[in-house]
Amino acid sequence: MIAGNLTIVTLILTTPHLLTPMYIFIVNLSIIDIASTSNILPKLLVIILTKENTISFAGCITQMYFFVSLTCTEVLLLAAMAYDRYIAICHPLHYVIFMSLRHCIGLSLTSWTVAFLDLSGHAILISNLSFCSSHLIDHFFCDLAALLKMSCSDTSIIELLNYIEGTILGIITFLLTIISYIFIISSVLNIKSSEGRHKAFSTCTAHLSCVTIFYGTIISLYMRPTSSYSPKLDKFFAFLYVVLVPLINPIIYSLKNENIKKALRRKIHIL
Repeated sequence: MIAGNLTIVTLILTTPHLLTPMYIFIVNLSIIDIASTSNILPKLLVIILTKENTISFAGCITQMYFFVSLTCTEVLLLAAMAYDRYIAICHPLHYVIFMSLRHCIGLSLTSWTVAFLDLSGHAILISNLSFCSSHLIDHFFCDLAALLKMSCSDTSIIELLNYIEGTILGIITFLLTIISYIFIISSVLNIKSSEGRHKAFSTCTAHLSCVTIFYGTIISLYMRPTSSYSPKLDKFFAFLYVVLVPLINPIIYSLKNENIKKALRRKIHIL
């Protein structure tokens, strides 16, 4: 999964004609997949191989912080990609103005900055909680819900803050994505030729696939109170997000994108 995402990143960054906003967003998503996998799987492999199922408190908070921050970054980037597709299909003549490479980089940097700054407060609040009961985490990594469940302190403020921010962030980005695709579908249906409709909508299929998988797993994980926490179910959905999504994303990007396939074949031919 890391090799696949690294291939996507290297391929796009070393192919001049792929340095467009859509592919820059794909680079960002691949970096998130690499970082998310690297944040969790190495420690998990060490635990499996050595049977030393321990992690320091600082290491646990750090792992939780990066996992949730990367998740929030992906939420924002997927919304930015929806806006990019909306401009490309509904306002193609103004695409260079509204979605230049500078605007794309600005949206990408904003997504990373907002997510990591916002979650730093959560990490500080959680690190100040008391964990006076069992220190055994019923999960394969330090997940936010699992840590709150373990604490013997009052976590209602953190839960409320997490739920409000998560709901606001999720609703805004989800609505932006839905509204963008309503306009996209409307514009595509107005195209007279079936070939033109297919070509226009094919540029959105990879993004739609990623959005569906991402929101399906994230909503199942976080859009509910801690009282309904189910270790087995949470571990299943977390596994889908941590392992399956980074594995599937490069396949979606490459198999659904002719430009990436052509660039890959050209690189292989050169090698």
